[in-house]
This record gives sequence, C-alpha cells and structure tokens, in this order.
Amino acid sequence: MSNEKQENKRTSRREFIQKSMRIGLGVGLTAVGGLAAFRVHAEDSVWQLDPFKCVACGRCADYCVMTPSAVKCVHAFDLCGYCDLCGGYLKPNSNARSTAAENQLCPTSAIRRKFVEEPYFEYEIEEDLCIGCGVCVKGCTAFGNGSLHLQVRHNLCVNCNECSIARVCPADAFQRVPASSPYLIKGEWTKDSKNKKQPPTE
Repeated sequence: MSNEKQENKRTSRREFIQKSMRIGLGVGLTAVGGLAAFRVHAEDSVWQLDPFKCVACGRCADYCVMTPSAVKCVHAFDLCGYCDLCGGYLKPNSNARSTAAENQLCPTSAIRRKFVEEPYFEYEIEEDLCIGCGVCVKGCTAFGNGSLHLQVRHNLCVNCNECSIARVCPADAFQRVPASSPYLIKGEWTKDSKNKKQPPTE
C-alpha cells in the first residue's frame, strides 16, 4: 500500500472516531437534557457555565450543594488534537506519557486515556469520578485548545434558585439558560468564530 493510501486510511479512521465521539456526546447530552426537561418546565431556565468565561478556579468542586459537585468535565472531541502529550491528562513534570497514577493530572483519575493509533490517544471522562475541580481544564487550556471544559450536568443538578457556585464564581461564568437548551458545549465553534453559537438569553 502506498504512503498516500496509508495516510488516507489513517485520516479516515480519525474522522470516523471524531464523528462517532461527536454523536456519542450529542446523544448523551440530549438524553440528559431530556431528563432535565422532565424536572423543569420547558419554559423554565436552568444554571449553566459559559466555558469561555470559566477560569477553572476549582470552586465548582467546593461550593456545589451536591457531593460530589453537579459540575463535571466534558470533552469537545471536535477540538481535541488526540495528542500523546496531553496537558489536561499528564502532569507537567510527569516521568512518562503513561496511564500510571503518578503521571495523571486529575486527582481522582477520572480521565481515561486510550491508544487509537500512532501518534493519537483518546481521552474520555469517567463522570462518576469527576469532582468538577477543573484541574484538567486548566491544563488543557494552558497547553492545548481547551477541548476539556466544565458543564453543569442537569441529571445531577437540583437547580437551586440561587446557585451556590454562581454566587462565588470569580469570572461570572454562570448564567441562566433555557431548560430546553441547557448546555453550552464547545464543539465546532470557538470564541471568535463567525459560527459561534450565541449563548441563550433569558
């Protein structure tokens, strides 16, 4: 097989993986959104975190009335580079690029790293383990493209009238959004993109 054909095969595989992940994330969040819709009227609003304002300060882990926090890390696979050297997964001074606990940035090992093909790795969030501390978000933003970001998961959130996290958020990143569109997920859009989806208003 020629080098060109091999490269096309690798590209197609990456595109397939990325497409599958986008669909999986979309289906999962749609399902969660559907559950939320049962809990609040369609015209109601819910709290959500603007990922472009978030500074990953760690307060989402400490101030939510839920334990662990209803704020979880999500992964925008559209933006991910599938890097071997992932700033959201590995400690800055890790001994090796491996899954050993001492090399992982996440304090609860909530991110799973899986080999895809040379030199690509895939990162998935184990939501039950995620505490919403934002450590991975800060690492991803500092050394990557910010594909890891935080969102309020509405299958867990009790939708307090006055969100205890919103009151202490130093970046004013929490806002009310329609319950029918409860997520502000990064994806095919970026902060300065012409195609950026505008955050819903009340």
